[in-house]
Amino acid sequence: MLAAYLQYWKINLLTMAEYRADFFMWLGFTIVYHGTALAALAVTMMRFPSMNGWSLREMFFLYALWMAAHELHNALFYNVMYVPEYIREGRFDRFFVRPFDTLFQVLTVPSRTFPDGFILGVVTLAIATGVAHVHLSLQTVLVIAAVVCGGAGIDLGISLFVASLSFWTIRVDTLRWAVMSLEQDFTRYPISIYTRAVRVVLAYILPFAFMNYFPASYLLGKHDAAFGLSPQVGLLTPLIGLLWSGCSYLFWRIGINRYQGTGS
Repeated sequence: MLAAYLQYWKINLLTMAEYRADFFMWLGFTIVYHGTALAALAVTMMRFPSMNGWSLREMFFLYALWMAAHELHNALFYNVMYVPEYIREGRFDRFFVRPFDTLFQVLTVPSRTFPDGFILGVVTLAIATGVAHVHLSLQTVLVIAAVVCGGAGIDLGISLFVASLSFWTIRVDTLRWAVMSLEQDFTRYPISIYTRAVRVVLAYILPFAFMNYFPASYLLGKHDAAFGLSPQVGLLTPLIGLLWSGCSYLFWRIGINRYQGTGS
């Protein structure tokens, strides 16, 4: 499996080298997307210098922490979003005649993937860490790295759960769009500004708050105004990422056992 995975990345890199214009256009889109989000955040904070106790510098760090985790997920696990399409078009059946795990095969379908977004996310996070005056030490660096990996695990777990529903419903476009919108729009700001219902969803049902809000509160030494929890709860991000990924994979296996094809 390791050899196959290395071959997958070799194909991606060769494809990128062949279609360089497409690569630079995608890189430009990534920069514009995150740059626009940060610019909108800056404009908002110019009107409201403090958002429930969070300054612009701290919210920059909040966004950068989510960005790095989300882009790590996109670099390694983005193909999961294509599962409903594979099932709907009958192309998922081919994964059953090969010796590798079905999910592993989905993740290694050549798709011109390159970790440009993740590299950009790491650079942004490094800048935001300095801007927000986060105390740097070896322990802090390790915590941030664990949080980024855990956040990517949360992203994977949720996207895999949604994709697995297509074994029963075939189409999950609306649900996937709703979940993506919830993550990308609501994680830009501290969840303490939202109503209690939204806070519960972001913390306990779809735990996107553990990708950035709770870890950022811990790293910045801020009191959690959303639930009044100890800042140390942010250290649970790697565990929650592992649990979500593991449980979603079990749900995936149940879907695989139920899958009978689409008849196409």
